[in-house]
Amino acid sequence: MQGFFKTLIRPDREEDPERTIIARAANVLQVGEFQLLQLAYHASHNEDLHPAAFDRLFAAYMLQGQIPSWGRQYAATVLDLNARGQIDPDHPSYHRYDHNYVREVPEGVRKFTIATLVVFVCVFGSIAIGHIVQQQRCSSVVPPFCTAPSEVSKQFGSAR
Repeated sequence: MQGFFKTLIRPDREEDPERTIIARAANVLQVGEFQLLQLAYHASHNEDLHPAAFDRLFAAYMLQGQIPSWGRQYAATVLDLNARGQIDPDHPSYHRYDHNYVREVPEGVRKFTIATLVVFVCVFGSIAIGHIVQQQRCSSVVPPFCTAPSEVSKQFGSAR
C-alpha cells in the first residue's frame, strides 16, 4: 500500500523496472501502456487481441505486474528506434486503437478555402465601400451624413 501512495504522489516513479520500460515506450508513442501491449500483441501475432485474452492480459499486467515477453521485446524495439531517431510517434499504425485519433481535419482544405474567401470578401468589400463613401463630401452630422459633391456646392455656394 505504501507503493501505491508513493505512485500517487509521484506518478512518473515506477518500482518495477520492466513496467518502467513499458511506460517509457508508451510515452514515446504517445499512447497508454495497455494500448502499447495491444500494439505489441498485434506486431507479434499479426492479429488483434481477442476479448477474452484482453481481460486476462489487463488483469495480469495491471494487477499482478506480469509483462509478456512479446510486450517487453516490442517496448525495447520502440525505445531503440527512438534512441536512433527512426520512429514517428504520429504514424497511424501506432494509433490503430485510438478511435479519437485524427491526423487531418475532414474536408479541412475546403473549410479553409471558404473561410479565406469570406475574410477576403469582408476585408476588400469594406475597403471598396469606404473608398466609395470617401468620394462623397459630408455636409451634416445627421442623416443623410454624406451628399454628392454637386449638392454640397449648391447648398454652400461654389468655392471658386
